[in-house]
Amino acid sequence: MTLAAQYVANGLASGGLYALVALGIVLLYRSSRVLNFAHGDLCTLGAFLALSALQAGWPYAASVAAGLVGAGLASAGFYQVLVRPVREGTVLGLVITTLGFALFLGGFMAWVWGTDTKPFPSPMSDVRVYRLGGVVISELTAGSLAAALVLVALLSLLVQRTPLGLAMRAVAQNPVAAQLLGVPARRVLAATWALAGMLGASAGVLLAPVLLLDPFMMLDPFLKGFAAAVLGGMDSLPGAVVGGLTLGVAESLFAGYVSVKFKATLSFLVIVAVLLLKPEGLFGRPFERRV
Repeated sequence: MTLAAQYVANGLASGGLYALVALGIVLLYRSSRVLNFAHGDLCTLGAFLALSALQAGWPYAASVAAGLVGAGLASAGFYQVLVRPVREGTVLGLVITTLGFALFLGGFMAWVWGTDTKPFPSPMSDVRVYRLGGVVISELTAGSLAAALVLVALLSLLVQRTPLGLAMRAVAQNPVAAQLLGVPARRVLAATWALAGMLGASAGVLLAPVLLLDPFMMLDPFLKGFAAAVLGGMDSLPGAVVGGLTLGVAESLFAGYVSVKFKATLSFLVIVAVLLLKPEGLFGRPFERRV
């Protein structure tokens, strides 16, 4: 029982970070119907910007804020310059656009910061541990999970309780009607992309001390976040959170009781199973077919 509880605790810590990545993916898909394959690279860009600020002598909080703002501006700029002009085109065109930007960002980060892995300092220790019953969790793991849950709560408040959140929901539901009612849809969409970039960068900053920072650090976490978004429903923010936590726990239990070698395949199995059995996800709206 203690071993199972340990696996669950580890899974929740990973799942909270998967949820942050999934929230960014879902935010963009529900607002603009774009699956941004460059989202993981934007997460990494935010972490690199934060590291550069730290190396320049900035305080930790200011460095993280700079990384989040930089990633948010890059995400919003990507939408305005490249995505918005091709939004009315084909799905394939959008996919190629986001993949192309992902390749560009990967090359840009490799050129500026190099391809060697870099340690990312954290105010939380990976050596100091807490014991809750028979469960052992490091300060870094507990802090990362707490930070992820706080960010999820703040996003929920923003979406549900602020004028920007109301405008975001209106544009996501019916952009034409929202514009007729005076909602500045273009600015709202740009703000949504910026918010998604900042959420992703926060996940990058929280993961960097564990994974070590390199231009391709977020490849695996992005795939896990995508699987979590598919599991919860591509148009459901609560579903992204539930999907991330569920995937994290399932992954940890699978690695502990089955095989750690095939742990990475679980995300792909989840995607395939959901698409076959419940394409809209656990909390998504059923797809409508036009005839």
